[in-house]
Amino acid sequence: QVQLVESGGGLVQAGGSLRLSCAASGRTFSSYAMGWFRQAPGKERELIARIGASGSVTYYVDTVKDRFTISRDNAKNTVYLQMNSLKSEDTALYYCAADVSFFNLRTSSSPEYWGQGTQVTVSS
Repeated sequence: QVQLVESGGGLVQAGGSLRLSCAASGRTFSSYAMGWFRQAPGKERELIARIGASGSVTYYVDTVKDRFTISRDNAKNTVYLQMNSLKSEDTALYYCAADVSFFNLRTSSSPEYWGQGTQVTVSS
């Protein structure tokens, strides 16, 4: 069992930055690939970035590439999402997810574990 708790969301002006954190419980965090998803009002939950268990492999969707950075600290059981150059369209509820398979983090239908989400609001 893995429990995930996100933090770091808030209100920021366009062009600003935020760093989200996702703290995981359990001693097997380093066995899980991790992903960040987001869901805007009226839209489906979408993947924005994922990272392999060791941290050596990452993937970003085009809309956040070169602006967001996913990273992890396995010693702290935490995954991060550094978000720079934020835009109003980045406003959403952000979730972290965990799965033993990096492949399963491609869509929101597959990950085994989810956090409760943290709200990010970007004002223009």
